[in-house]
Amino acid sequence: MNTKYLTKASLIGGIYVILVMIQIPFGELTFGPVQLRLSEGLCLLPLVESAAVPGLFVGCLISNLILSIYSGFGLIDILGGSIVTLVAAYLTSKAPNKLIGILPPVLLNGFIVSLWVSYFTNIPYWITAIGISVGEFASVYIFGSIVLTAYNKFLKK
Repeated sequence: MNTKYLTKASLIGGIYVILVMIQIPFGELTFGPVQLRLSEGLCLLPLVESAAVPGLFVGCLISNLILSIYSGFGLIDILGGSIVTLVAAYLTSKAPNKLIGILPPVLLNGFIVSLWVSYFTNIPYWITAIGISVGEFASVYIFGSIVLTAYNKFLKK
């Protein structure tokens, strides 16, 4: 790894944390059974930037550590959610296009993270899975498209 790669990964991780932190006042929309996070818009970056894979993982890890104070989901969310993000970022980095790249974060968060969110919120699993999947899809598709477009325009300059 070189300095440029580590710098990019650090910036992506830091931006992820900042985007999560500014959403804390919105509570349930940030860490509840819907999880509409601006930060998840960064999840398409692995399509064009390999440093986004570790950046998203570390950003998610730090964010989940901080959010555990508010959510009460504890270690399972801190580690489990971060590992889900790492796997999703890696799979997205291997996707041939944006439409396929959207699937790993939406499906993995929707079906795996919902396991413990459902348990801790006492909301049935399938309702939680649908809520998280829809929130993740909106975050990744809408915010991700904006981030990807801006990133690509920045690279062309």
